[in-house]
Amino acid sequence: MDDRRLDVLRAIVQDYVSTREPVASLGLVQRHNLGVSPATIRNDMAALEEAGYITQPHTSAGRVPTDAGYRFFVDQLTTIKPLSVAERRAINALLEGGLDLDQLVERAVRALTQLTHQVAVVQYPRLESATLRHIELIPLEPDRCLVVLIAESGRVEQRFIQLPVPLDQELAGQLRAQLMGAAIGRTPQELQQGLAALPERFPPSARPAVVAVTNLINEALNEGRQDRVALAGTVNLARAGADFGGSILPLLEAIEEQVVLLKLLGEMATDDGKVVISIGRENPHPGLAEASLVATTYGSDGPVGSLGVLGPTRMDYPGSIAVVRAIALYLSRILAGEEGIRKV
Repeated sequence: MDDRRLDVLRAIVQDYVSTREPVASLGLVQRHNLGVSPATIRNDMAALEEAGYITQPHTSAGRVPTDAGYRFFVDQLTTIKPLSVAERRAINALLEGGLDLDQLVERAVRALTQLTHQVAVVQYPRLESATLRHIELIPLEPDRCLVVLIAESGRVEQRFIQLPVPLDQELAGQLRAQLMGAAIGRTPQELQQGLAALPERFPPSARPAVVAVTNLINEALNEGRQDRVALAGTVNLARAGADFGGSILPLLEAIEEQVVLLKLLGEMATDDGKVVISIGRENPHPGLAEASLVATTYGSDGPVGSLGVLGPTRMDYPGSIAVVRAIALYLSRILAGEEGIRKV
């Protein structure tokens, strides 16, 4: 595609995203400084239509981008749109002050949907691939305690347990120390291997309690491998209903089946934190055939989860890419103990 036709395609995408109206050649001439006559624009539009980048929804209408047109437009984006001062302030206001991982994820998903006006999805950090920062055994009574696991990603798992036999303070302290030694800096899989030998280090009378604690930790680790996502902004789909030719129900059903989104996020994930876009029928699930997903990974030391926004193919791709990237960097730096958006 030559530069002028690329400029025409960009103008069509921008106008259609902005107005939701099919774009005619006269409108392009009036709104964009393309430097050629309306007749030349019409010839360029005919060539773009023949190549499959735009289409005419009905006779006498202007043109709208196709999935291929959006894909070409996105692939030609050479720079990331900078965040405005207002967007930076909004992200700070929405995300700062999160006291724990749940609050941070909740605020991140709210920021994504408020800034892009799309459906936002944030995957919780996966426990399976994270090393453990801390493990704590807190006796509440001689036969009851609280077990807390904290991953480097910030994910926290906690469980109460009723012990089959009481543990005195000395044995509880020994068990806590053994658990810490087995956990720090190790992955959940490595911890599970170390837990297997733990009961043999204690007197026979205390082993039932130690076994109960190790079994509880194994159960928490196995549950921690299950992916969780937070969603927000589904109401935005209703506002964009006209963009989904027929019914939005298939899309809503696909969103409700969180496994669909998790699978797609997993397929789009990259180790380098690149923002990836899946457009229209590029999505494998039929319910997402008229939608686009802009997604990336986040993590302070390699990816621990994904986040993104889902909406109609008629999406502000540069703006969505900028917001998704910024919030992913913010989460990554918060998990690393840095300042977040001020360094984005």
